[in-house]
Amino acid sequence: MKPEIEAKFLGIDHAEMRKRLELSGAALVHPVRAMTRVNLDFPDRRLNAVDGWVRVRNEGDKVTLAYKQLESRELDGTKEVQVTVSDFEDTVAFLKAIGMNQENYQETRRESWRLDGVEIELDEWPWIRPFMELEGESEEQLRTAAGKLGLDWGVVAHGSVEVAYLAEYDVTEQEVDDWKEITFGPVPGWLEKKRRA
Repeated sequence: MKPEIEAKFLGIDHAEMRKRLELSGAALVHPVRAMTRVNLDFPDRRLNAVDGWVRVRNEGDKVTLAYKQLESRELDGTKEVQVTVSDFEDTVAFLKAIGMNQENYQETRRESWRLDGVEIELDEWPWIRPFMELEGESEEQLRTAAGKLGLDWGVVAHGSVEVAYLAEYDVTEQEVDDWKEITFGPVPGWLEKKRRA
């Protein structure tokens, strides 16, 4: 598995960031598209026990199958191995047929840009403010891109999407992982009660 070298910036105004991206010379790679994902584990949750999971993601123009493992909340703390597959539903059915359980279903929206070799994703997830993710080959490369975009490296977040939910709600990572569905629509009442002031 290889490390993902990525940084998240939470609470980003995407309209303003698009202007900054255009002014910086970034290239739009893929306009906003809807994405769906299913995360799976074995019945004994052996992957969860090592902060790992299997993900099938429909990215709009392709479908990917990945094993991801969170080793730390550092810049390169998430490890991943990923392949492209031909069909979302068939891949999920295959994994269930070999004994895996669907842990959850998630909907998102993503717009992709590239700046000096850095992949930049403008992400929208249900119930939280939009954020962005930078992924590249090194911390220096990410810091340079962040600087060009006027981002404060002092507030960067690392790791999977749980960090965005933890920033807005009084919940634990395990609670977020245990939500069976994250879909667009009003914030559920049980979650709204946990919103941070």
